Amino acid sequence: MGERADFLVIGLGAMGSAALYQLAKRGASVIGLDRFAPPHTMGSSHGETRITRQAIGEGRDYVPLVLDSHRIWRELEAETGESLLQACGALVMAPGTGTNSHHGKPDFVRNSIDAAREFGIPHEVLDGREVAHRFRQFLGLGGGEIAYYEPGGGYVRPERCIAAQLARAAELGATIRTGVEVLSIEEEGDSVRVETSAGSFRAGEVVVSAGAWTAPLLGAPFDGLLGVKRQLLHWYELDEAGAYGPDAPVYIWMHGTTDTDYFYGFPPQAGETTVKVATEQYADATTADAADRTVHPEESAEMYRRHIAGRLAGATPRVARAAACLYTVTPDRGFIIDRHPRHARVLVVSACSGHGFKHSAGIGLVAAELVTEGRSRIDIRPFALDRFASTAGALG
Repeated sequence: MGERADFLVIGLGAMGSAALYQLAKRGASVIGLDRFAPPHTMGSSHGETRITRQAIGEGRDYVPLVLDSHRIWRELEAETGESLLQACGALVMAPGTGTNSHHGKPDFVRNSIDAAREFGIPHEVLDGREVAHRFRQFLGLGGGEIAYYEPGGGYVRPERCIAAQLARAAELGATIRTGVEVLSIEEEGDSVRVETSAGSFRAGEVVVSAGAWTAPLLGAPFDGLLGVKRQLLHWYELDEAGAYGPDAPVYIWMHGTTDTDYFYGFPPQAGETTVKVATEQYADATTADAADRTVHPEESAEMYRRHIAGRLAGATPRVARAAACLYTVTPDRGFIIDRHPRHARVLVVSACSGHGFKHSAGIGLVAAELVTEGRSRIDIRPFALDRFASTAGALG
């Protein structure tokens, strides 16, 4: 008959670990499955740091998720003693013309400002000269830039967040099975049967949060909606770290007009003389199993030449290390949080399109509410599958 539980979570990365923790916190009978042993380096949630910001330029619908996430991470810090959220400040900067784009959203800085005003999030609006005066690590600013600065933003530590939620889930009674590959999911009457490399599992409700493995696991319509994009993280050595004082923020710097004319980064970690920076690419597709997880020297050299040289104080082209991760991206670069169109007992929580980790703890709460109560406190209609109904064959 296999193992049974009220709930089953497939994929224990950012979203899955959060959902497992929230279900266990409710006293639910829940099993979590992962083909690896999270936190790991095979998916989307590794690399020491992820930017978090509460005013979301991608749209106001995301703000309640990140506000919940910040609260949950602070609760987890109190419960575990781990440092998960570092509020060093977050800076989002672009040309003042309003022609910039980020994650497919135009006028991203002003969208962030509007969201902050609507939700009462403390912030400042700066120009390029003010940024250069306050934050000496940024070079070559002409003064015409517009910047959104959020003192409560900063970064979260993805591996620690995942590990903390899994540890708390286990302490609260969840069963965690790693090294288990899910082969199929079938709804049968009032339950769902999940076949795996370790045998059968059965549950009343299943949460699928498998990231880049979601489309091959679930098939249509997800295989027509989800693309996997390889992304690169680079740590460059600093000649001197003096420009990066205790108030050095995380940042997103749009120095041109398209989604590829930008980079983002972090201040040096304590005791380190390197800076982590990255950009994003959406042109080249891959798969979870075929992705090249080696970052080649010429890729780091091109990143430095195109984005870093002349813009970050002290940053040299010498690469201390680099890593690759995966984005699972929808056509509109938004999230999917919805029931499977053919399996009412399967909730799909995935495809966070490269801007999901800051929301992950809140999404885990939403997933737990949906499968235990049938509804969420947060309006998740903007993340529904039916918005893609016009995509040819997507929901057929």
